[in-house]
Amino acid sequence: MTIETSSLEKGIATIKHYVKTLPLGPGVYRMINVRDEILYVGKAKSLKKRVSNYTQPDRLPIRLQRMVAETVRMEFVTTHTEVEALLLEVNLIKKLMPRYNILMRDSKSFAFIHITGDHPYPLLTKHRGARTHPGDYYGPFASTEAVNSTLTTLHRAFLLRSCPDTVFASRKRPCLQYQIKRCSAPCVGYISQEEYQKLVQETRDFLGGKTNQVQKKLAGLMEEESQAQAYEKAAIYRDRIRALTTIQARQIINTQAVNDADVFAIYPAEGKTCVQLFLFRNGSNYGTYAAFPSHGDDVLPEDVLEAYIAQFYEETPPPTDILLNLPLPNLKLMADALTQRAGRRVHIFVPKAGEKAALVKHALKNAKESLERHRAEKASQENLLRTFAETFNLSALPHRIEVYDNSHTQGTLGVGAMIVAGPEGFLKKAYRKFNVRSSEYTAGDDYGMLREVLTRRFSKALAHDKDDTTQWPDVVLIDGGKGQLSTAEATFADLGISDIQLIAIAKGPDRNAGRETFYMPGREPFQLPLTHKLLYFLQRLRDEAHRYAIGAHRTRRLKAITTSKLDNIPGVGAARKRALLQHFGSAKAVESIGLKDLEGVSGISKALAKKIYDYFHESG
Repeated sequence: MTIETSSLEKGIATIKHYVKTLPLGPGVYRMINVRDEILYVGKAKSLKKRVSNYTQPDRLPIRLQRMVAETVRMEFVTTHTEVEALLLEVNLIKKLMPRYNILMRDSKSFAFIHITGDHPYPLLTKHRGARTHPGDYYGPFASTEAVNSTLTTLHRAFLLRSCPDTVFASRKRPCLQYQIKRCSAPCVGYISQEEYQKLVQETRDFLGGKTNQVQKKLAGLMEEESQAQAYEKAAIYRDRIRALTTIQARQIINTQAVNDADVFAIYPAEGKTCVQLFLFRNGSNYGTYAAFPSHGDDVLPEDVLEAYIAQFYEETPPPTDILLNLPLPNLKLMADALTQRAGRRVHIFVPKAGEKAALVKHALKNAKESLERHRAEKASQENLLRTFAETFNLSALPHRIEVYDNSHTQGTLGVGAMIVAGPEGFLKKAYRKFNVRSSEYTAGDDYGMLREVLTRRFSKALAHDKDDTTQWPDVVLIDGGKGQLSTAEATFADLGISDIQLIAIAKGPDRNAGRETFYMPGREPFQLPLTHKLLYFLQRLRDEAHRYAIGAHRTRRLKAITTSKLDNIPGVGAARKRALLQHFGSAKAVESIGLKDLEGVSGISKALAKKIYDYFHESG
């Protein structure tokens, strides 16, 4: 792509216009194109000096010359310190995802273990996202598998509940978790609040690093019960100790060098980069993760590493120590920014010798191997997409394939699912689910559901991101046959869309894999040979869409089961809902109960009883 001299000159003139009035102090700047898209977000110790650099194109790489040529206006925010500028820059990059910045490609959200703090019987569960809910958080864990397996074992060891508050409030007898010895059944009073809180504290101690103390305490209790010949109780403590040993065996690290630390190692090769991350908390290994940041070919590895670390800790609390294989260009500034964010001193350094250096070396080895695997997988994926283009007569390699499927229960609680695949494989951050809104469909009206899903998806796309090629698909693949294809064609015709290739994939006789029939506009239905290398790829696409649709439908169905009309009555919160359900047994019973009976429930005033009674008898 060549840069027009006139465009570059206009961009430089635009920037020079702003430079005249810029302050010498710190701040953040944004470069914006003619479509009002944010091209780049940067921070500066001196806005005037930093932005002036863009007016000297001979000193800029081609990538930044293109950015300058696209710039038609700029926005600025001044800050008190350079640290504030860095924190604001990272926040804006994560939010706006400008294409000329170095980006965390997947924007992965790491999981935490959460012990809730707003209930007399706290819940032990997995949590992602902002940590705004009251309680204690432990993590981050590098993978879903790591946090799920740890949670399962913690429930065996400490018997804390895993059910949501709504389920807890409505139970009249213990659930399966109690039967398989993973819960102490506080919902039905099998354990007192005082004893349950002891289990909660033991869990906090264990996750907080006091593993030996907790195990010694349990061993002592087991010995006491054994001496008293209470062998069943002793066996319970034995099983809990074994569960804790399982966690420790899985999280063991062969070094005493780190307690709370993250280890980053970056490895570049042929324009691609891998950042390998090891997570350690309270002396335990919380997993490893390989990331592949998006950046230009002219960017130095240490700049990529600095940008990645800054964005990584935008949502993840930093540990005490951060170990690197390369020094950061602004190491002190980054340390000061993370210290401010953490509320305590954060140390960032490149270890030169000893166990910490060995950890970094091990991470670097993993980064090299991860990048080699990633490149091999990407090459394989590109070969598949090339075959895809040839098989379906596409003019170019597809960069975004969207696959659609529906799920429902006898026509109710319908959910449409969209999954996305491309050269990088499945793009799970781009997946979308659509709760079907229309009540006009008859049971099993897959055509009507598909029409609604496609209309909602592409009406929004036409209004917002038609010019963004990363959001606009080359191919739409539909799980279905000729009828689904005709529905999609009619929907696209109504929307005025003609530049997306439609393909429907129908299951074979008896749903046999390999016997699928493919339908395309203007082409006779066809099948692929059983040995065709594209068949397994297409089956994976269809099965992933089906899996996602089933999961989204199951979530919607569970929500419908665990909610009731009581949730819609003003003044009836969790505690009063629990009192009503425990008193009458079910929400259905509350609907038909008399006013005097409602007034007899503990915690329900006469005024609220009247409000509940009127809600059901006036609203139906």
